Amino acid sequence: MPFRSHMTLALEEARAAAARGEVPVGAVVVDPAGRVVARAGNRTREWCDPTAHAEVVAIREACRALGTERLMGHDLYVTLEPCPICAGAISAARIARLYYGAADPKSGGVAQGPRVFSHPQCHHAPEVYDGIADAESAALLRAFFAGRR
Repeated sequence: MPFRSHMTLALEEARAAAARGEVPVGAVVVDPAGRVVARAGNRTREWCDPTAHAEVVAIREACRALGTERLMGHDLYVTLEPCPICAGAISAARIARLYYGAADPKSGGVAQGPRVFSHPQCHHAPEVYDGIADAESAALLRAFFAGRR
């Protein structure tokens, strides 16, 4: 099956999150056949939940929809490099491939900071592909925070 990016859907979720006053991050879980299983944006403020990051919400929804705690063979598209919390959830869910947009030098946990998937105690590390729609992802974040300053 040829590669098809689902980052456009993740960007839609990020824009919807920004419209709700959330940091504009969006995530999409895709099954091995290329079908979207779940999609979400950040909801930390709306739900008063510091763990309601787009990745965690999408993973929870996908697991609930499929009736399983593991998403083996599934892909995750996210607009921003996952933080350490999200990287841990991605590992625990056994996501096969992670595609992300903008790098996060301040709070990232994949290529920056603690590099969760490289840690010897990480039980599962997905294949990681970065820089997917990174310019658009970064622009959304810059515009959001410029409006807050």
